[in-house]
Amino acid sequence: MGKPTGFLEFHRTAPAKEPALSRVKHYKEFVAPMPEEILNQQSARCMNCGVPFCHNGCPLGNVIPEFNDAVYRKNYAEAYEILSSTNNFPEFTGRICPAPCESACVLGINQPPVAIEEIEKHIIEIAFEKGFVQPYKPLYRSGKTVAVIGSGPAGLAAAAQLNYAGHQVTVFERDDKPGGLLRYGIPDFKLEKWVVERRIALLEQEGIQFKCNANVGINISINDLLREYNAIILAGGSTIPRDLPIEGRELNGVHFAMDFLKQQNKRVADIAFDAAPIVATGKHVVVIGGGDTGSDCIGTSNRQQAASVTQFELMPKPPENRTPYMPWPQYPFILKTTSSHEEGANREWAIATKKFIGDEKGNLKALVTVSLEWKINEEGKAAGFVEITGTEKEIPCELALLAMGFVSPQKEGLLEKLEIELDTRGNVNATEKTYQTNIQKVFAAGDMRRGQSLVVWAISEGRECAKKVDSFLTGAANIW
Repeated sequence: MGKPTGFLEFHRTAPAKEPALSRVKHYKEFVAPMPEEILNQQSARCMNCGVPFCHNGCPLGNVIPEFNDAVYRKNYAEAYEILSSTNNFPEFTGRICPAPCESACVLGINQPPVAIEEIEKHIIEIAFEKGFVQPYKPLYRSGKTVAVIGSGPAGLAAAAQLNYAGHQVTVFERDDKPGGLLRYGIPDFKLEKWVVERRIALLEQEGIQFKCNANVGINISINDLLREYNAIILAGGSTIPRDLPIEGRELNGVHFAMDFLKQQNKRVADIAFDAAPIVATGKHVVVIGGGDTGSDCIGTSNRQQAASVTQFELMPKPPENRTPYMPWPQYPFILKTTSSHEEGANREWAIATKKFIGDEKGNLKALVTVSLEWKINEEGKAAGFVEITGTEKEIPCELALLAMGFVSPQKEGLLEKLEIELDTRGNVNATEKTYQTNIQKVFAAGDMRRGQSLVVWAISEGRECAKKVDSFLTGAANIW
């Protein structure tokens, strides 16, 4: 415990942000680094609890009090060693994780919790700056080969862990560059792509091979991989978005959110794409879906100078603070205002879209909505809704972005040709006990296995799957 009275002396301090009116003019990150003195004070707020619930809140089990203590003592090499022992990519989670660890922080019972995510980001950036982050090359090679299909956070984590264990790993990515969701799903203003490229370059130096434009099951034969590799990990993510099959869905101007976001990421990277451009400039934009993907659409639309941006959420507006139904240390489903919301958006709750309206040319011009009345059960959870009579209204809209989550991995191609068994939700059937599919040498990890989730969960899945693959290849557990 760096400073026993730290949590009494210092308040939680957020890093400075570029003003909204300025930052919407570019796509770069806008959160400034903390001065060392402030970083030192924030780490001093950690109480080194006898039972640190933050460990349980973090899917990776990050050893949080210990790295906070090291930061307080300004021993950044030790802090990096502690953090990297459980988290392969702190530069990602330190930027885009919703920080469930902070929701479980004991200090959060009656004060703002420790700024764990921000401290984590500073540890890894200081480690890169001071040269602590170096390629880790295994001392020996096992002679075993592993193919990882998908280069998102789950695939990268599995590849890194198995490479450390001495296996030769090749990562197959169907896009033109590796990174998966990190590269083409998350906007640059939240995660600049040099951060991804820096880590990919490090993994290549460690001996991992990347093969891009490699759509396994389409232009890469899965049978060839089954013959050539001792094990295969499916880490392709949950990529099929939830649709909204209502009247007018076919109109020009109704798009899935990820198509919109991916195009803008490619524009920023100056990468050409074949699809018709999806742009918000000068349009009344409606984002249907209240999660992080919807928030990313808001930030991108504002940067493209939309005429207006409105976000719809089917659920009722959540409370601003914990209720008796979401006690500490459970993750609280409370009102979340992101940096994109700060930049400007109308937010409407308990509202459903009934139909899209087009003009004579087949272009979207408006949509019809209706307000909802939700029933709340004895546990404080929403339990069904009814439409409120007389609340239908027409809203001008030239661009509607569907950001309602993802339902399953893509079945066509790889999964169909492998004849992989799926669970009741349409995900790859592989239990947490083995991460193994119905094909002995084929494993699965990440959203493809557990369903749509967080980046931090994907990294955890990749690490856990790597343990099972290593045991399968060697007969012993060499990864911890």
